[in-house]
Amino acid sequence: MKAAIFDLDGTLMDTEIIWVEGTRQYLSQRGFTISHADVLAIVYGRSWRQVYADIVSRFPALGVTIEVMEAELSADMQRLQEARGDDLIIEGSVALLRRLAGRIPVCIVSGSPCADIERAVRRMGIGDKLAFFIGAEQYGPGKPDPTCFLMARERLGVAAADCVVFEDSAAGVRAAKAAGMVCVALARPGMPAQDVSPADRVVADLAAVDLEALGW
Repeated sequence: MKAAIFDLDGTLMDTEIIWVEGTRQYLSQRGFTISHADVLAIVYGRSWRQVYADIVSRFPALGVTIEVMEAELSADMQRLQEARGDDLIIEGSVALLRRLAGRIPVCIVSGSPCADIERAVRRMGIGDKLAFFIGAEQYGPGKPDPTCFLMARERLGVAAADCVVFEDSAAGVRAAKAAGMVCVALARPGMPAQDVSPADRVVADLAAVDLEALGW
C-alpha cells in the first residue's frame, strides 16, 4: 500500500513566509533587531521547538518559556493570517491532497504546533481527508532529522519506500530522503530560494504532479 505525507507551511498553506514575518515582528516589538535573512534561516522549514531554541539562544534577554512565546506569537500569527484571508491556501496542493485521499492514506507532518495545524485543517476543509496529523509537540528532533516522517510511516503501517512526501523546504526534503522516502518538492516562483535538489521531483505547482508516474 502507498501513502502520502504532506508538509503544511509553504506546501499546503502559504504560511511559511507568515511565520517569518510574524517572528520578526514579535522580536521587533520587544526591542530586538534581526535581519530578514537571519529570521529566514531560523524559521524556514524548521520545527517550532528548533525555532524557539534558536531565538532564545540569540536573544537570551527575552526570558520567556516556549509555552509563553508560542501563545504570544500564535496570537500575532492569527492576526497576520486573518489579514491574508483565503489566499493563504495553496489551491493546487490542496487539490492534490484531495485527489490522493480518495486512493490512499494521507497525513500531515508539520513543524508547527498542533493547535496551528488544527486551525489550518479547518480552514482548508480537509479534516475528513486525513488519517492524522503530527505536530511539533509530538516528536523530538525537527527536520532535517527524519524522526517525524518515520513516526508517520509507523502510524500509516507502510514501508518507507511506499511513502511519498510533499515538501517545500531544504530541511524537509533532506528529512524525507533520510527516512528513505520518495520526495516531491514544491518550488513556487517568488518564494525564498531553498535547496530542494535532493528531491526526486521538483514542481512549481503540486496540481501538475503526475500520479501515474508515481505509481498511483
